[in-house]
Amino acid sequence: MKGIGVSPGVSIGKVFLKEEIEIDIEKKSIHNIKEEVDRLNTCVHKSIEEIESLYKYTLKEVGEKEAEIFNAHKLMLEDPEFIGMINQKIEDEKVNVEWAVQEARNEYVQMLESLDNEYLRERAADVKDISSRLLKNLIGIKGVDLSSLEEECIVVADDLTPSDTAQMRKDKVLGFVTELGGRTSHTSIMARTLELPAVVGVKDITKNVKDEDFIIIDGNEGLIIINPSEEEIATYEKKKESYENFKEELNKLKGEESISKDGVKVEIAANIGTPKDIDKVLENDGEGVGLYRSEFLYMDREKLPTEEEQFEAYKVVAEKLDGRPLVIRTLDVGGDKDLPYLDLPKEMNPFLGYRAIRLCLDRTDIFKIQLRAILRASAYGNVKIMFPMISNIAELREAKAILEEVKSELRAENIEFDEELEVGIMVEIPSVAVQSDIFAKEVDFFSIGTNDLIQYSLAVDRGNQDISYLYSQYHPAVLRLINMTIENGHKEGIWVGMCGEAAGDEKLIPILLGMGLDEFSMSASSMLTARWIIKNISKAEMENKVKEVLNLDSPQDVEKYIEEEITSKI
Repeated sequence: MKGIGVSPGVSIGKVFLKEEIEIDIEKKSIHNIKEEVDRLNTCVHKSIEEIESLYKYTLKEVGEKEAEIFNAHKLMLEDPEFIGMINQKIEDEKVNVEWAVQEARNEYVQMLESLDNEYLRERAADVKDISSRLLKNLIGIKGVDLSSLEEECIVVADDLTPSDTAQMRKDKVLGFVTELGGRTSHTSIMARTLELPAVVGVKDITKNVKDEDFIIIDGNEGLIIINPSEEEIATYEKKKESYENFKEELNKLKGEESISKDGVKVEIAANIGTPKDIDKVLENDGEGVGLYRSEFLYMDREKLPTEEEQFEAYKVVAEKLDGRPLVIRTLDVGGDKDLPYLDLPKEMNPFLGYRAIRLCLDRTDIFKIQLRAILRASAYGNVKIMFPMISNIAELREAKAILEEVKSELRAENIEFDEELEVGIMVEIPSVAVQSDIFAKEVDFFSIGTNDLIQYSLAVDRGNQDISYLYSQYHPAVLRLINMTIENGHKEGIWVGMCGEAAGDEKLIPILLGMGLDEFSMSASSMLTARWIIKNISKAEMENKVKEVLNLDSPQDVEKYIEEEITSKI
């Protein structure tokens, strides 16, 4: 059976089938509204206590970043909007609290799952987790406790909540498989942190296995083998041993530069969302941060972050990087990434709407505060500014003019900043890629945002499962735009990076090297593998492969060519 490999490695073992207790909620008319509201408040208080315990456990057993998931859960239980919606339903519809929780959950989940942003869609799992906790506490039932497992096993489930994953006993759980889930779900992130092989999105897996079945999971290929033959077990035992040896080899690359076989040096950097992420970057010997998603400073709160809050968040990362580059993307919200306190308009096409640089150029009060914070942080490290969602040269010039205004203000106040700070843009809209020869004259660097570039170039909503087969980083048209951008950047003497998912694609890395990409920015866990690939290929050889690839007809032809002519020979 096939799914999505979200955490690499091979596991072989017995199945523990986690079957969720079905909670059948009956709608009841009530007369005593206060009694139902009191029940809700008591339940919320109990759930918060449980989540605080989970936070402490996860902090101790897993890590600070993963524990933050439960802080987010606690914030949601304290969120007047979510709890207020439940209260409103009790009062307006005169229904029992269980029904009100279920209805509020369904509305929130439906809203999140309809968004065009994968990260926010995956947050629907958090709403389900929180709501499930509330309902179980209201009804007085307990779910399956994965912390009490006594034998080694591979957990198979319809889905796993962050609470489930956090409580897994690392010495007993060998890996897991789920029917639902995606690459950016908290559960997938947790699996990678725990280094547990995991495959998600395996349709009907819970119907095809039972407790005590023997299975193999291959987190690299997203493959599941149920009740394998002795020959298959032997094959995968070797594969497992080979992968463990490969991980040891990767660790030996720490401290080395990312240089190809023919002596071409590139930079392997990381994408981060919060200051806490930087520790993982340093642990994996990252050569910098190619994308600091500053919007996370603005989310999960009730008002805009102050200049001081932002300054501290940027400064701590700049200092920890100790001279290595830190590229901070200015605020990229609006459209699908809503900030309730800004009261942004609801739009039919949020990805084409009032967002990112468009919002910032309109709300210069917000934009200037962020630019002040970034500039101030630049005095403490190698900081660079990057503008997102640029679609025409006028936007770039206006953004740069505002930046110059802020610099003048700081000079007048005798506040230090890096006068040589580099300014770049994300190339994520086809119009910019096509005109990259013009844009390259007015910036210090490009960073190609492939997630949106693919979506806009191919007219494919990357969040729509029905047409997901059309969304591909291997499409020759997309690769031609990337190649054009790199060539035009280099003609003007600027460096070109990539911070979209494609930068960490093991199949595409050789092609991107051949095109001349200078910086590859990806998740921290992928960096050493990328360095290994770079060190085992020649840029000159890849340049010839690029010519072949750009003349192929389809994404399928491109992927097949790369697999047969490049990756199989590394």
